[in-house]
Amino acid sequence: MDKLGIAFYTDSYLPAVDGVVSSILNFRAELEKRGHRVYIFSSCKIGTTKPNSSKVFLYPGIDFKPYPQYSMALFPYNSLSKLKSLNIDLIHAHTPLVMGFAGLMSAKLGRYPIIGSYHTVVNNKTVVDDYYPKNKQLKRLTSKYMLKYIQFFYRRCNATTVPSNVIARMLKNYGGIENIQVVPNSVDLLTFNPKADGSGMRNVLKIKNREKTVLYLGRLSKEKKIEVLLKAAAVITRKREDVKFIIGGAGPAEVHYKNLAKKLGIQRHVKFLGHVERKKLPGLYAAADLLCLPSTFETQGIVSLEAMATGKPVVGANYLALRELIKNGRNGEKFAPGDHLDCARKIEKVLNDSSPYIRDALSTAKEFSVEKVTDRLLDVYDLVLSNYNGGFTDRQ
Repeated sequence: MDKLGIAFYTDSYLPAVDGVVSSILNFRAELEKRGHRVYIFSSCKIGTTKPNSSKVFLYPGIDFKPYPQYSMALFPYNSLSKLKSLNIDLIHAHTPLVMGFAGLMSAKLGRYPIIGSYHTVVNNKTVVDDYYPKNKQLKRLTSKYMLKYIQFFYRRCNATTVPSNVIARMLKNYGGIENIQVVPNSVDLLTFNPKADGSGMRNVLKIKNREKTVLYLGRLSKEKKIEVLLKAAAVITRKREDVKFIIGGAGPAEVHYKNLAKKLGIQRHVKFLGHVERKKLPGLYAAADLLCLPSTFETQGIVSLEAMATGKPVVGANYLALRELIKNGRNGEKFAPGDHLDCARKIEKVLNDSSPYIRDALSTAKEFSVEKVTDRLLDVYDLVLSNYNGGFTDRQ
């Protein structure tokens, strides 16, 4: 394949930290290592310092009030002129909202092929409840038209990538969205591996040698169902004193979950870390005995891959992509979604002997190495470019 010029459009980028951002960073690093040119077109908060990189273009926007970590770009539609000067071959929209739509319009006007990625289940009930308008009628209308917009957007992409088979089936059920390709999120096995040393992090967190550690890492938002983990922690710590629960990440529900931990009387067993710098993540995984993901929102869950790459089993809700990724008794354990008692049982099962899970956890992570997954992404790019006739996909 010839070396490509690729424009990533995204509504989510640094300093925000989430699965979309991690996916973008991993793909960009590997693509550039192979000689391709990757440019980022992203929204940002008004007043954000201009990036040092000449390959990142930021478009100021207003804060998204339900989730102030993000912003909605006000006028990103002049990006087309930059694409021309950068000798772009294709556009890859990692999100479908304001920046994604700007990418779609640039593809139409500039006659570029466009790949769309579907990372987020926008009609998840908790997402609807927390981020959509509070008025019931307006919420219902917003939900209805958001689904119509998702159909509109991805029907006009030359290909749509999704991170797991279950999400591919979900998107197909929306109707009219064709050429869906499964391209998982990836994990950097040079950064995340079983040689990572967790002793320093355990010292920082004041975790004693005899103590077991359960880690949650991700956004602190209600769709992540962290209350299930906290309630499970209350059950476990009533029976044993040797378990610590580490909650890493920041988000709009941080105060809510801290108050819940206090209400459950488990403050001394739970430590909230806030935002964790990426360079500290390998040590944090290594310091834990397992990763717990109670979310029913995951389209794949990059943190699950990072944990497995360090040899840690994952205990997760038996729902969406985690149902597909986690194999009971092998690389982790699944529990009934929303059931904190089942969550507690599965956590204790792993804590009692985590050694049988290590080999399969490492083996699973290798299947999602950034090298293998980037090969799959480039296959999609090659397919789209070879079939592109200069027109704009416009399926009704």
